[in-house]
Amino acid sequence: MPSYVVELYLPRSAADDARAAGKRARAAAAELSRAGVPVRYVRTTFLPEDETCFHVFAAESAEAVDEVCRRAPFVHARVALAVETASQNSSSRRAASTTRSTDGM
Repeated sequence: MPSYVVELYLPRSAADDARAAGKRARAAAAELSRAGVPVRYVRTTFLPEDETCFHVFAAESAEAVDEVCRRAPFVHARVALAVETASQNSSSRRAASTTRSTDGM
């Protein structure tokens, strides 16, 4: 299943907001999966110095991740297809670079 990263702006003082956003993302992904659209929340990473928060999902499509963003709700999120590797010995999946914006939510 492909991986997708959702990128959001968060002020550097918002570590608690990043945790709360991760919980909302997990709940929205679980809700969508129960509805028959397979999407799995993987993790949240907050970079306070960059004022950026990343949420990683495994999903069949960017549209499924867009729907998680709507349900979370994440405003002005950028969704990008990601290539992840587990170790140096694992082969990486090659994918076309695709980004989507959820502006206007």
